[in-house]
Amino acid sequence: MRIRPPAPRFRCAPSGREGGSAAVEFALLLPIVLLVLLAVVQVGVIARDRLVVWQAARAGARVAAVDASDAAVTDAVHAAAPQLDPDAMTITIERSGTRGAPVTVGVAYTATTAGLLAGWLMPSSIALAAEATMRQEFG
Repeated sequence: MRIRPPAPRFRCAPSGREGGSAAVEFALLLPIVLLVLLAVVQVGVIARDRLVVWQAARAGARVAAVDASDAAVTDAVHAAAPQLDPDAMTITIERSGTRGAPVTVGVAYTATTAGLLAGWLMPSSIALAAEATMRQEFG
């Protein structure tokens, strides 16, 4: 003789009248979810740009430590940040003295945000800046 488990009293399946409520809720939440997703992606892009600006300043300072040419430093900064717009980038080089003296390379970049987010959720542009200082190795 087999013992059967008792049948459930309530069914979990939606009735015919409640079947479309999930679709309506999804349609109402989808724009909000997409905006949050776009904001997360935009924050990731800005964080990446911040790291690239910092790395470009370090690359420029390394070249400035061994080369007196400002053009070589500018080329090194642009080579270290190929994905950034060169027109939105400002490079400053400060030298003080000769061998053993510090040389500072500063990189400033204006990153633009996505059009859907600009204005009401995020600013339309964000200023990023980095500075690196090394000792000059030439005399």
